[in-house]
Amino acid sequence: MNAPADLLPHDATDRRIVQATQAGLPLTPRPYHTLAEQLGLDAADIMQRMQRMLDAGIIRRIGAVPNHYALGFRANGMTVWDVVDARVDELGAAVGALDFVTHCYQRPRHPPDWPYNLFAMVHGKTRDEVEAKTQLIATVLGDASRGHDVLYSARILKKTGLRIGA
Repeated sequence: MNAPADLLPHDATDRRIVQATQAGLPLTPRPYHTLAEQLGLDAADIMQRMQRMLDAGIIRRIGAVPNHYALGFRANGMTVWDVVDARVDELGAAVGALDFVTHCYQRPRHPPDWPYNLFAMVHGKTRDEVEAKTQLIATVLGDASRGHDVLYSARILKKTGLRIGA
């Protein structure tokens, strides 16, 4: 399926920038300048174009993606919660604002086997640390939580977004 025209890079230079950065920015002190040298462009132009693509929703975000395992975070738990549907947006925002929650989102329930509708990822050096953070989430949710579980990562999965070809 093709992306809508308004979500595609606007010209050949935008496309080259997207292709050059879709696996990440160069790991250098001045990544935009390194990229500019690689592409034969001006660093200020690259930054302006990327900002325009961010504003237009062509690029979703620019950010660091740390390797949690390499940083010593070996206990990675997706906490799953059964919360009142009418309050899931409000409660999700409160949980997502916690500094130790890396991402938080709503997903559909699949009763009777899967009652959970709110997911929040927590990383810790130990499972005890993840459990302590889970209890802090439980405190934020209070009586709106009707149950929860923690699903621990068993292996590292390589995550990538959409890639566009040449």
